[in-house]
Amino acid sequence: MPRPSADAFRYRTYFMATRKPDPAKRIAENKKAAFNYFIEERFEAGMVLEGWEIKSLREGKVQLTDGYVVIRNGELFIIGCQINPLNTASSHVNPDSVRTKKLLLHKEEIKRLIGKVEQKGYTLVPLNLHWKNGRVKCEIGLAKGKAEHDKRDTIKDREGKREVERAMKSRHR
Repeated sequence: MPRPSADAFRYRTYFMATRKPDPAKRIAENKKAAFNYFIEERFEAGMVLEGWEIKSLREGKVQLTDGYVVIRNGELFIIGCQINPLNTASSHVNPDSVRTKKLLLHKEEIKRLIGKVEQKGYTLVPLNLHWKNGRVKCEIGLAKGKAEHDKRDTIKDREGKREVERAMKSRHR
């Protein structure tokens, strides 16, 4: 059997990486991000965490809504992602719930993101935290802010879908 070319490997890994994570393995989701921003691209990044943070994530004690991603010295950091410590945390550890956490991405991806973020109107927002092969991954999105009328349109569409679903449900009874 012939070996696949390097291009075929890159193509396959690109599409494997863009697949949505399993909802059962999802830790937390930033629903506010989809409402406030147009998400143009998604990236999956590893996170540098401490032991007590992993334990808290397993219990689901995390909040992403106020979080955002910044680029400093060619590295990505997530700020405002709050991981609340458990009551059973060790006494020799000083847990800081709003600690700045480092995100891990390939250098080429970071360079590409730097170029995009320097354009007017683009920002990086955390979309969700999920488990992948026993490790915590953060899905970040390259986003553009929505105007007020765009947010109103989103609400209108959501309510319209709800009404259609209600009508379909009552029709099938």
